[in-house]
Amino acid sequence: MIDLGLTDKVALITGGTRGLGRAIAEKLVEQKVKVVITGVNEDRAKQAASEIAAAYKIETLGLGQDVSSEESTKQVVKYIIERFGRIDILVNNAGVTSDGIMMTMKKENWDKVLGVNLTGAFNCTKFVSKHMLKQRSGNIVNMASVVGITGNVGQANYSASKAGLIGFTKTVARELADRGIKVNAVAPGYISTDMTAALSEKVTEEMLSKIPMKAYGKPETVANAVLFLVSNMSEYITGQVINVDGGMVMQ
Repeated sequence: MIDLGLTDKVALITGGTRGLGRAIAEKLVEQKVKVVITGVNEDRAKQAASEIAAAYKIETLGLGQDVSSEESTKQVVKYIIERFGRIDILVNNAGVTSDGIMMTMKKENWDKVLGVNLTGAFNCTKFVSKHMLKQRSGNIVNMASVVGITGNVGQANYSASKAGLIGFTKTVARELADRGIKVNAVAPGYISTDMTAALSEKVTEEMLSKIPMKAYGKPETVANAVLFLVSNMSEYITGQVINVDGGMVMQ
C-alpha cells in the first residue's frame, strides 16, 4: 500500500455535508485524516460529521459556517486551530447556484453566488493560509467547474465565480509556492447527483452527447482527484486545474 503521507493531518472542507463535499470528506478520512466539515446549516454539518466518525472510527468535527462572512470564517478557523493545533488541508468546496439569463438576473442573485463561491474561497484561504505559512506546509484545493472554462447559458454568475476561482488559484499558488504550500483546483463536469438522476431522458441524452466518454462522472472520482492533489504524490504540482469531466474540455 502506498503511503500518501496523510495520517493525522487536519483538513477543513467547506460545504462538506453532502454531494461532492461529503465524498471528499469520506475519501480523506479513509486515509486517517481528521476532517472538519462546515456548512451554513450547523445541525446538518454535525450530523454528517457524526455519521462519518461512526463509520470510519476517526475524529470528525462538524461546524456551522457562512463562508461569505469574514467574521464567521475567522471564528471557524480560530476554533480549529485551538482544537487541533494546525490545518494541513483546505478544500474550498462550498458553492451555490442561482441560475437565470444575464439580462434578467437580479443583482442579489449575482451577489449571492459570487459571495459564496468566490469571496468564500478568498475568506477561507486568507485565514487558513496564515497558519499554513507558520507551518511552512499545506495544501489548498479549490472546487471550480468546467463552466468556469467554457461558460454556460443561464449561469453568468456561476460561470464567473468559477472562472474567478481558477484565476484566484493560479495567483495564490504563485504567492505561496516558496513557503511549501500548494494551491490547485479541480473542475468537475457533469457528475451523478440527485439532480441529474431527476432529469428527463431527453435532457440526459443531450448532456451525455457533450461528453466524449458518454457517461456522468461519480462523486468518488472527483474525490480521488482531490486526494491526489493533497497527498505527497503531487508534491511538485501547484497552480494547476484538473478537469474531471470525461473529456468535455480538452485544453
